[in-house]
Parts: sequence; C-alpha cells; structure tokens
Amino acid sequence: MNKKSLSIGKRSYFFSLGTLLALMIAAGILTLVLPAGSYDRLFVEGREMIVEGSFRYIDRPSYPPWLWFIAPFEVLAAPGAAVVWVIIIFLLFLGASFTVLLQSGMVERLMDRLITRFSDQKYRLLIAVSLFFMLFGATFGIFEELIILVPFCLILSRKMGWDSLVGLGMSLLSAGVGFGAAVFNPFTLGVAQKLADLPLYSATPYRIAIFITSALLLQLFLRRYAKRVERDPTRSLSYREDLELKEEPTLSYPPGIDRALKLFSLFLIVMVIILLGSFFVPALSDISFPLIAVLFLLGSVVSVLAARVMKAKSMGQALLSGLLGVAPAILLILMAMSIRQIAVRGGVMDTILYEAVSRLGTMSPKLAILWLWLFILVLNFFIGSGSAKAFLVLPLLLPIVDVTGLSRQLAVQAFLFGDGFSNLLYPTNAALMIGLGFSPVGYTRWLRFEIRLQLALAVLSLGWLYLGYYIGI
Repeated sequence: MNKKSLSIGKRSYFFSLGTLLALMIAAGILTLVLPAGSYDRLFVEGREMIVEGSFRYIDRPSYPPWLWFIAPFEVLAAPGAAVVWVIIIFLLFLGASFTVLLQSGMVERLMDRLITRFSDQKYRLLIAVSLFFMLFGATFGIFEELIILVPFCLILSRKMGWDSLVGLGMSLLSAGVGFGAAVFNPFTLGVAQKLADLPLYSATPYRIAIFITSALLLQLFLRRYAKRVERDPTRSLSYREDLELKEEPTLSYPPGIDRALKLFSLFLIVMVIILLGSFFVPALSDISFPLIAVLFLLGSVVSVLAARVMKAKSMGQALLSGLLGVAPAILLILMAMSIRQIAVRGGVMDTILYEAVSRLGTMSPKLAILWLWLFILVLNFFIGSGSAKAFLVLPLLLPIVDVTGLSRQLAVQAFLFGDGFSNLLYPTNAALMIGLGFSPVGYTRWLRFEIRLQLALAVLSLGWLYLGYYIGI
C-alpha cells in the first residue's frame, strides 16, 4: 500500500509548540501585572457587544499560574467552544480525506496534468493561483475555508521546482492578503460599515486601489523568492525539510484514476458554489466551514470507491493514517486559543481594551490614525474573528473617533488593515497554524519568510490611511 500521508512535520511542530507555550506564559504574566477590569455586555442578534461607559476595575480573580497550563483544555468548554470543535473536526476530516487522495494517486495525477500544461508558463500559473486566493478573500471574505487547497498548492509548488514556502505563499498568504485588502468582504467590511452607519460597500474605488497595490506587492514578493529558489534550491528557507519530502514520481496509475478525478471535481464545484452562495445567503455562511469539510471527505471517499481506484480496506487504512497524521495539530490549535482564555480568566482582557480606547480620545487626528491601526493590530492577537472584533470594539471606538475629527470611513479602513494582514502573523490564528501544520515549515521559519512582506504591508497600510485622511475619505 502507498504510505503517503498528510502529517505534521516534527521539527516545525515542536518549534510551534515552544512558541505558543512562551506566549501562554506571557499572557499569564499579564494577569499578574495588569489591574483587573470588566465591561458590562449585552447580546444583539446573537452578537456580543460591550456597553459603552460600563468599564470598572474589579478585584483580581484568583487565577494561579498552574491554571495557565490547563487553559488549552478549558477552551473546549468555554464560551465560543463550538468554533473550536468545528476547527478540530475540519482538521481531522481534511487530514483523512487528503491522505486518501494522496494514496490513491489522484493528487499526483492532477499535479502531472498541471505541470504538463503549464511547464512553460509556471509564473503565470503562480500569479493565477495567487490571485484566485486573493479574490476569494477580498470579495467573499473567505479565508479559513480555503485551507482545504493548501496541501495541493504545497505539492504543486515542489513539483514546479520551488519549495513549500512558495506553496504557502500562493495559497495561505494570498488568501490572507486578499482578506486584509477587502473590497466586498461581508464579514469585516460589511459588518464594520453597518456598525458605523455607513452605506454598504461605500468608498469602493479607494478599496479597489488598495487591493491592486496589495496584489502587486504580493506578486513581486512571491516571484522574487520563487526565482531565488529556482536558481539555487539551497537558498530555500525550507530546503532541508523539503529534501526529506522528495519522492520518486509515480510511473503508472490505476485504470480508473481519471474517472476518479472527474468525480472529485464535481464535489469541488459544489464546494465553490457553497462558498459563493455564502456571500449572498448569510445563513449559509454560518455552516459553510463544516459543510466544506464534510463534502471534501465525501468527495474523496466516493470518488476512489466509485472509480475502483482503492479497495475499501485500503481506503479505511488511509483515512486512519490521515487522522493520526494531523491529530498532533489539535494541541497547537488549543494552545493558540488558550492565550485569549488566559487573558479573560485573569480579568485583564477588558483592561487592555479600556486603556487603549481611552487614550484614543486625547490624540490629534494624525496620531489617532496610527493608534487605531496599532490597537486593532494588537487586539487581533487575542481575538482572531474579524466580525466578532467589530461587534466588540467598534461601538466603543466610533464615538471617540468622531471626537478626534477622523471620518468613520477611515476608521473602518484602519480596522480592516489592523485585522486582516496580521492573521498571517500571529500564531494565535488557528487557520494559520493548520496551514503550517500541513507543511514542513514551522512558525519561526514562516515568520522569517514573510516578515519583510508584513513590514511592506504595514507601510502600505499607513500610506493608504494617511492618503485617505488628506483626500477626505
């Protein structure tokens, strides 16, 4: 039986584990040095919102250091635990189903077709794939759901003569940059404009210009790095890890492999329809993430069995192998989620919000732009969901923004910049950790790869914010 399996790289896993453990301890230390505080909260249409002016300092909760290390397991039963469970199930389903696709030969057959077709136009393919991910992030607000395609892009990149980081760049990185350069994203831009009492999707030309410049910057970054790896593979940041993954190409495929690919493509089409439909049907967006995982698993199982590419026993073994291969990443997800849990249990999450918001009202407009962007940038470390963050802090921020003289449209854009691009920066983002878990690249190596792009995006963000201020956005 083919022993290929989707699994977590050991070296990258332990690096990520150490990083998250250090961040958990840092969050715990904050609970000892910052005063505890609390806002009153209410729920509007199922969304948690803070009551403006309700902050008060409280007695420090009893939260001894040993409980910091229990926090990863507390998140399984904490408020919002349903999201954690969905992410874990998504991870396991993806690991199992992709291993079936690997061991059946379907993935390699698909890659061979793409390489044959685009061997002389590989950089056009790189641009096309990257823009596909960017557009889904910028227009439909789709980021986490696209993780199912990351393993395909990793294999495609290595077969094209690049490395795993280019594969992550054309998929995960591109989706994240598109999400940050939102044009019609209903989950961040739409929610933020609604809370700010602005016309839905107003200032679109301004945001299209932001998307174009972000796309150009990303393409320049990816092309430059891919060229470097192509000229000298030893200059790849993941050279040693990718070397361990090199395998001999498959010389022959099972007779029904092409039929299996056609069947699986039908499931992919249904997935795309669901992703597009979630933009127009809000109720669908709430279930699209788990639904995609179920369809991906069904697609892999049905296609290999119907085309008789694998026997049921072999497929069952592949499913189990895939589950076990990605299971260690569950601990990474729980540790990432626990950092906010520690801050909340220690009573300092609301204190951080209060101190940041109260300082905003004393600033000049030019300084307020920078502070607003930085505040959301830091807050995204603790609260990853863009829409949840909008409902939580924008009702607090917008009245103060009015006092500073900034427009609400510009405040919304500062929110988008602070929230979007940093999804690719923080190890507390579950989608990022899942994507890295499917590659041999650890978090520290990823950070080394993308840090220059992140700095360039920060400069680009501030440039567009100050330009927006001067032209009266």
